[in-house]
Amino acid sequence: MQTDECPTHSETSSLKTPLVLSVFLALHFTVLHADVLPNGLFGDNAVLQQGRRVPVWGTASEGEKVTVAFGGQKVEVVAKDGKWMAWLEPMRASSTPQTMTISGSNSLTMTNILVGEVWLCGGQSNMERKFPQLVSNDPSQLPPVNLEQETAAADHPEIRHITIPQITSSNPLSTISTNWVICSPQTVTNFTAVGYFFARDLQKEIKVPIGLINSSWGGSIAAAWSRHASMETNPALTPILSDYAKDVASYSERLAKYQADESRIQSRYTNAVAEAKAKGQRPPNPPHPPGDPVKNVNSPSYMFNAMINPLIPYAIRGVIWYQGETDRLKADQYQKTFPALISDWRNLWGEGDFPFLYVQIAPCKMIGPEIREAQLLTLKRTTNTAMTVITDWGHPNNMHPIHKEPVGHRLSLAARALAYGQSIEFSGPIYKEAMINGNSITIRFDHAGHELVAKGSPLKGFLIAGADKVFVPAQAEIRGETVVVSSPQVTNPVAVRYGWDSVPDVNLFNDAGLPASPFRTDIP
Repeated sequence: MQTDECPTHSETSSLKTPLVLSVFLALHFTVLHADVLPNGLFGDNAVLQQGRRVPVWGTASEGEKVTVAFGGQKVEVVAKDGKWMAWLEPMRASSTPQTMTISGSNSLTMTNILVGEVWLCGGQSNMERKFPQLVSNDPSQLPPVNLEQETAAADHPEIRHITIPQITSSNPLSTISTNWVICSPQTVTNFTAVGYFFARDLQKEIKVPIGLINSSWGGSIAAAWSRHASMETNPALTPILSDYAKDVASYSERLAKYQADESRIQSRYTNAVAEAKAKGQRPPNPPHPPGDPVKNVNSPSYMFNAMINPLIPYAIRGVIWYQGETDRLKADQYQKTFPALISDWRNLWGEGDFPFLYVQIAPCKMIGPEIREAQLLTLKRTTNTAMTVITDWGHPNNMHPIHKEPVGHRLSLAARALAYGQSIEFSGPIYKEAMINGNSITIRFDHAGHELVAKGSPLKGFLIAGADKVFVPAQAEIRGETVVVSSPQVTNPVAVRYGWDSVPDVNLFNDAGLPASPFRTDIP
């Protein structure tokens, strides 16, 4: 007869052993095994780039076989160091929704994927701004478009948009968490407005699906979007890293000094506020302790690491870019950082010199002409780039001009020409050379079209100077594809400037209706 007895110590041990072993094996398997996961760019409603090899990549367990199936193609790869990358052969554009399956120990299916053209939309607030932000409290600024009507008409299921989360990192990240959105009246208000108008007008012409990757952040500087290793090996940019390192090293000392002197600083500020109030003046900004550079989102490479690096090498056609306002006080530096950024991004993507189309900063009393010159010089120092000039769409008191439709349209012209080989004029007149002829200077331009035009003549915006470099208003006359500049005050001229002001009052266009870029012939 069996009786219920307590197990002995040895029996207890033998009962526990399988349980402990199974728990250990489960934990060990969890550590070694990871589900097959794609980069966050690959998901429902995505757009893949036509006409070139398309990389699809992600993470998986070491040595795991991963299969990517799409559009009749099936590619098998093996994960190494926990990562995998499969390459799809070039595909033709297709508006037919397709399914992508990624499988290993698990299987993922992504639906409603189109093949067309993919453009990266980068920059700061003027690229970031959405439809609801295209308003102004200034009654002198006319509504940019009928926003309600434009929103209602934004039924473009073949235009897709993905927003890259605004995060920063001191080290390069490899993936993101976000999703593609189909353009509709309900969703377009969350698109980059410049990007939307660009895609809307471009699609009318090329008639294929368009994907917009919106990686932008208001107030950002070019150095934050630049790769650390690239700046480290570029002698022109190493001072940026040196200054940052000095800020980090001196932060504790600067903070302690502020804290020790804070009461006196606050007292001085209180008196300054009272004095300004008594005089009816604007009070000064309140004092604040020095910021920790390690926590500064604009630290070198911080945005590149988190918002660009995870996108590489997603197949794209090119970049549209609207940035530079925050770099306005360091225009000399921007002459180096911006072209270096363009070159490095192209090298990293490995797709050759893809089109890089950017917007010249609009007129505004807070922004001097030097940053526009830095952008103009970048155009001359890089290949396969285009600069959209918007001197006719700025506002003297608003760094964020509300007119985004003409900006997107002009960018689409540049894309049609540079990316798709259409024989159209896509740029306003660009200063080429100056020739001194006695008491006048003749200016030649690229992109003059068939003839130059003074919109609302007479022609204005030109200054001229002699050897003393004292610039005076000039008489300017269009002669075919040139402008002849002179002044009775300057008998032996040496230099000409055009639109050289924070808010240039200018009216030189080509016959395609595109404005000339401000310039100076006396570049230091």
